[in-house]
Formats: sequence, structure tokens, C-alpha cells
Amino acid sequence: MTMNWDSILGKWKQYSGEAKKQWGQLTDDELMEINGNREILAGKIQERYGIAKDEANQQIDKWASDLKI
Repeated sequence: MTMNWDSILGKWKQYSGEAKKQWGQLTDDELMEINGNREILAGKIQERYGIAKDEANQQIDKWASDLKI
């Protein structure tokens, strides 16, 4: 997963649109703030959706594995 996330990090501007589709409650400003940082993404998902850290990380893992990288 690390190699996959490195690709996401390097091309966050492209993948942020996909993140917006997945987590529509995230604002454009939040997506800019996240800037590919997985920990910040998990925290924002937790805040917006009121879920536990483990659940947020599971969603991120699934989303990242579903991307065509």
C-alpha cells in the first residue's frame, strides 16, 4: 500500500477529485489542506463522517486500491 500511496501523494491534485467523489462532505479547502497526507485525510474523514480512525483508514485503503494507478 505504501507504493500506492506514494503515487497518490505525488499526484494529489489529480486524485483529490476522486477523493471528493468518494467523500463528498470534504470541502475543496480541506482537500487542499490534506495535500496527499494520509493522516490528515483520515482525520478529516473522521470529523466529517463521525467514524472511528480504523474505519476511516479502511475506507482510505479500499479507495486507494480501487484507483487505477
